[in-house]
Amino acid sequence: QVQLVESGGGLVQAGGSLRLSCVVSGVVVRFNAMGWYRQAPGKQRELVATVGSWTNYADVVEGRFTISRDNAKNTVYLQMDSLKPEDTAVYYCNEFPGTHWPEYLEVWGQGTLVTVSS
Repeated sequence: QVQLVESGGGLVQAGGSLRLSCVVSGVVVRFNAMGWYRQAPGKQRELVATVGSWTNYADVVEGRFTISRDNAKNTVYLQMDSLKPEDTAVYYCNEFPGTHWPEYLEVWGQGTLVTVSS
């Protein structure tokens, strides 16, 4: 069974940067598409970025966030620059099974909280 341990969140001022990490077990990130997701207070979880043989980003983070992976460490990263208050959320990583991911993903990690102050 997949296990996901996210870290790297914290409190940062608008315009600042954070780097999130996600140590994955039970899934080999080299052979599976992975994604970062986030859930803001009172909102549904949303997809932020994906990495496979490609990288793709939600419009709201395009040009500011960078997803990457270290196959040797089986770890996925999210570099977040030029942070905005609206980026405040709990961030999660998980597999990316496609556009119907809300129907397929059942196991989640604890997430890591990112708070951006104005």
